[in-house]
Amino acid sequence: MNRTATPAGIGVLAITGLVLTGCSGGGAPSAEGGEDVTITYTNFISSGGNEENLTAIVDAFEAENENVTVEVKTLPYADYFTALQTDLAGGTASDVFDIEFANYAAYQQSGVLAPLADVDTSVYQKSLAEAYATDGTQYALPSSFSNVVLFYNADLFDAAGLDYPTSEWTWADEQAAAEKLTDAAAGVWGDYQPISYHEFYKAVAQAGGQFLSDDGTSVAFNSPEGIAAAEWLVGKSGTTMPTAEQGAGTPDFDSGLFADGKLAMWHSGIWMFGSLAETDLNWDIAVEPGDTQHASAMFSNAVGVSAGSKHLAEAEAFAEFLTSSKVTVDTRLEAGWELPPIADEAQLDAYLEVTPPANRQAVFDSLEAVALAPSIGDGQAEMQDIVSEELTEAAAGRKTVEQALTDAESRIAPLLG
Repeated sequence: MNRTATPAGIGVLAITGLVLTGCSGGGAPSAEGGEDVTITYTNFISSGGNEENLTAIVDAFEAENENVTVEVKTLPYADYFTALQTDLAGGTASDVFDIEFANYAAYQQSGVLAPLADVDTSVYQKSLAEAYATDGTQYALPSSFSNVVLFYNADLFDAAGLDYPTSEWTWADEQAAAEKLTDAAAGVWGDYQPISYHEFYKAVAQAGGQFLSDDGTSVAFNSPEGIAAAEWLVGKSGTTMPTAEQGAGTPDFDSGLFADGKLAMWHSGIWMFGSLAETDLNWDIAVEPGDTQHASAMFSNAVGVSAGSKHLAEAEAFAEFLTSSKVTVDTRLEAGWELPPIADEAQLDAYLEVTPPANRQAVFDSLEAVALAPSIGDGQAEMQDIVSEELTEAAAGRKTVEQALTDAESRIAPLLG
């Protein structure tokens, strides 16, 4: 899952209605009476090494649905959303296509996603299924997820005589441990959490606040909770974590620091498990601490069915198979290809048994309280940049936290319409 590239929902709202009257990629007549049907699926999830795994899933679906053929088109993540936007605007979108949560709202509002009325959403993790539902209607199905947890170096904790982090920890617990674990003279830091939009919206939720108003038309983070969240992030810089001048924020700085045994705690994603498994570190994970409540960041891919598809039933059946079938679950787990979004944790036993980390259960415990990323459509990327820029100004001491949030609010307000 690519988490560094800018979400590309730009321009989706401008295509409202076009896809509803255009043709879809399905080329065969309806499957009524068992007639042969061809549906199309455009994706980025398999690009870069999982193409054969996707083929195995498609083959299994076709074996169970002998009258349905699935034509697959795979694009690199960097090119995918521009191509999808063009297809949606031209009425040539595939019957089934990949989306991300960050741009779900824009697609749903534009009317390009068909409602999925016949899917049993109870098979999915509740928070993941709800992320792709609007006003009680399911418009997409989660296909995979990653989330953020608290990594920690057990050896550094042992040397300091400190108890390991638990799911009961609060910000105060984390800060107290970070202060005791920091030895700047030795180049050892107690904590690392990027000062960025992605960490801020989550921290606002952990403090009991909201990033946007309930209707999404105004900023809500310029509040006591938002100030507490910003101070939590900014206050670490130069005290329990390195400053930008010391390397913080440069590519791979945090992962390198942790891998070198110079970082006690690290807020990062479960996609780092693979690379850390190759190190000699004694490390584990815990649910991220909260302030007044827990709220873990969750990133997710999903699949939607085109509202213009001529084969809605077949497309919906494929979307469901692609996201929740046993074949899909087994294929993903065996390949280490992100986590399937299913609710039945018994099917995930093989994942939980792999170490390190020993406490992989924290990955699923984190889903019990999720902070979903705000999604505003066309202005998404600009909103993210504004928040990160203003927090960086506060971290550098060029603005107070209060001024940074006030300035961020005034810059974001025009994007909300």
